[in-house]
Amino acid sequence: MNNNFSFFNRLKEPVILKADNSAEEQLEQLNALAPFLNDEGKSLLGMDIKKLEYGIVGEKNILFELKNSHMPMYIIHDLYLSDGENTAQIDYLVFTKKLCFVIECKNLYGNIEINEKGEFIRTLHFGKTYKKEGIYSPLTQNQRHMDLLKKIKSDKKNNVIMKAISNWNFNSFYQSVIVLANPSTVLNDKKAPADIKGKVIRADQLIQYIQDAVSASNELASSDTELHDWANRFLEFGTVCKIDYLAKYEKYKVEQTKEQKSEEKQPKEEKTQAESVHVAAGQNVAGQGADKADLFAELKAYRLSKSREEGIKPYYICNDKQLEDLIQKMPKSKEELLTVSGFGETKVEKYGDEILEIVRMRD
Repeated sequence: MNNNFSFFNRLKEPVILKADNSAEEQLEQLNALAPFLNDEGKSLLGMDIKKLEYGIVGEKNILFELKNSHMPMYIIHDLYLSDGENTAQIDYLVFTKKLCFVIECKNLYGNIEINEKGEFIRTLHFGKTYKKEGIYSPLTQNQRHMDLLKKIKSDKKNNVIMKAISNWNFNSFYQSVIVLANPSTVLNDKKAPADIKGKVIRADQLIQYIQDAVSASNELASSDTELHDWANRFLEFGTVCKIDYLAKYEKYKVEQTKEQKSEEKQPKEEKTQAESVHVAAGQNVAGQGADKADLFAELKAYRLSKSREEGIKPYYICNDKQLEDLIQKMPKSKEELLTVSGFGETKVEKYGDEILEIVRMRD
């Protein structure tokens, strides 16, 4: 990399190459699953949803800091990597002119202490009492991510010499950092080993941390073009996460209603509009007139078609109550669709254009 093209370097602000987050889609699927679980399953699901929501909030806090850094950088959010049996889900890759930061976000309850052995200890307060517990080291977790990045990067090289060079200088360009996103968390790393201290920071310290690391680096700064190509190569390394997050809840499912079974088993070509209207007739939307009933039927047909296409249950996309809310609000834009029950950013981005077109045709 070189800095011979400073005249042409026009990148002044952060650029987000990938902003979507599989956790938000997972959250929508979990929320849609709740009505179909027994009490034990709902309890487990509720705890998982809270953890997921907390993690999403933490990652958004970090994204806010990065977007407002006013630094020339490329940001990749939620990159899933797979190499045989080895996988990694990286919260953030941040590419600057000199360094790439591999960021693991932790939005943890309680205060964190790192002792002289490098162990992470969390203190939780309950009124006047408190509890201490050890937690799995996020540094160890992120090091696995770094190792997989290094291997994938090396495997892309064409010959043994280039692979050796890639492995040799990897640590000069890539840095692991753990960011504690909960603003209430107090970090105590006074006794932490020297090789750990400074690798765990709070979210409000992130930008200064990046600026200091870039300033301290002896590597030559890349041009805008080189920086863009560098970030895009890693974006291309990413793959689709195929983890089935819903499998753990299968044993907690209760008996489905006749309507749910009908939707899953009935072939699309046999599901006529008349049959759909008949199903809709028992719903609240039926009392709003034939046009609304027709729209309800068309949206259900679309939902069934997409569920078959994606190999998921129809209610994972949206349930009947959410369709009724959609018809009640008749959104005309993605912003308005976000106000409909069950439609978050991920779902709106995925299905919004097609749903809005169906609504538009019936409006």
